[in-house]
Amino acid sequence: MSENQESTEAEDTAASGRATLRLRPPCERLSCQKSSVCSRSYFVVVMVFFHVYIINVIALLFYVHYSSGQEDTSQSRDVRSGDQQHQHRAESRRPPSKPDFLRQVSLTRIEGIRVGHVQKVSLVPDKIHEMRTLSLKPLLFEIPGFLSEDECRVVMQLAQLKGLMESQLMVQDGQEELAKELNLSPDEIFNLLDINQDGQLQRHEILTHSRVRDGIWLTPENLQEIYAGLNADKDGDGLLSVEEFRLLSSDAFHRFLLQQGVKRSQLVRNSRHTWLYQGKGAHQVLQDIKTRVTRLTRLPSTLVDLSEPLQVVRYEEGGHYHAHHDSGPVYPETACTHTRLAANTSTPFETSCRYITVLFYLNSVEGGGETAFPVADNRTYDEVSLIQNDIDLMDTRRNCHKSNLRVKPTKGTAVFWYNYLSDGRGWVGEQDEYALHGGCVVTNGIKWIANKWINIDPDYQRQARFQQLVSQQPEDEDDEDLNPDTQSSHIHPDL
Repeated sequence: MSENQESTEAEDTAASGRATLRLRPPCERLSCQKSSVCSRSYFVVVMVFFHVYIINVIALLFYVHYSSGQEDTSQSRDVRSGDQQHQHRAESRRPPSKPDFLRQVSLTRIEGIRVGHVQKVSLVPDKIHEMRTLSLKPLLFEIPGFLSEDECRVVMQLAQLKGLMESQLMVQDGQEELAKELNLSPDEIFNLLDINQDGQLQRHEILTHSRVRDGIWLTPENLQEIYAGLNADKDGDGLLSVEEFRLLSSDAFHRFLLQQGVKRSQLVRNSRHTWLYQGKGAHQVLQDIKTRVTRLTRLPSTLVDLSEPLQVVRYEEGGHYHAHHDSGPVYPETACTHTRLAANTSTPFETSCRYITVLFYLNSVEGGGETAFPVADNRTYDEVSLIQNDIDLMDTRRNCHKSNLRVKPTKGTAVFWYNYLSDGRGWVGEQDEYALHGGCVVTNGIKWIANKWINIDPDYQRQARFQQLVSQQPEDEDDEDLNPDTQSSHIHPDL
């Protein structure tokens, strides 16, 4: 019985062994002791100590990093303080320099929109004026009825009472002294005149030089007579080579013209003018015009107050003004006439920095006398191309009808334009070459006009220094500096 049971158990065991193995107790699988690493409690203790160690290491790293950062900061502070002290000592040894003025003024520039666009402007109480865009290059506007008939009459009478002087000078002041100071050789003068650098002087290159230097307007026919009289063009090709130019003295043309006699029609400008002061104590009409100009241009009144007085010009029959720019380009070595004292620099080159021109027609002209803009709204501007095939676009006696734009003189009408572009930052930029303009010859009657120029130096620092200098002067000295008698001959030369 027992044997049968054992055999049965053995069979059951064998059968179940094939299916699954019977699990043994842990102590039966491995012979381990309580002190072995396999002990769960020992493993927990080791892990706790390991985590504590890691945390200590991290804390130590943070401490080292923080301590080094504090030390670097203190060292950098010491270095900076030492540098600042050194810099302060160095600056204390430097001579004082001119203060830099912060840009506090942004010049308002009226938009033209398009040619023919009309804007409504309020210049006087209870009246609206229309301002029409005449061109975009230059930015040019026309305002009919800017002056009343009575205002036009008063301005002309004041100018006659003051007395008018000749507008044209034969040789510009300082030209002879400047030529002697530079002491240029004939070859250097030749290269200066040779605009296209082709080794020959064309007629238009000589004409341009003579007009700038002598104030005499020569035609190609006049130039041919001079060549013949001086025997300058020996080969008769109408061009001057370097060899032919060397045989001429620097003032040969000028002396020849003086010997022949210069007619008024040969001058760059044939007119008479005077200056009318517009400050405190001036006639009320003159002060009203200045206030109206300030509203029209939307510029700070200080800039208008410190600009040139009102210039009044009279053209007799046959009077003219050949094409010109009211202001010249300003280079680093060029000083503006109105700020030259504040600039405190010596330079042989000066120009009247006239940011805006406002021109008033004081009467309606019976014949001629238009204000011509030869290259208004041209695609390009090229000084050399102004004289082509003996057609001189700058000649307002002969070719005024060829100008792109002509404004007819009408009593009370004002036109104004910008002589400079914007620098894109609210100040004066480069000269606008398209502002070239002139007065067509008066064929019948008399022409009266007035000019109001707004003088602004493209160099903001010089302009600000000039305004500060003027503001520090006593009021009576300030009025004396702005006197039109002194300005017309020294501070603001007539272009």
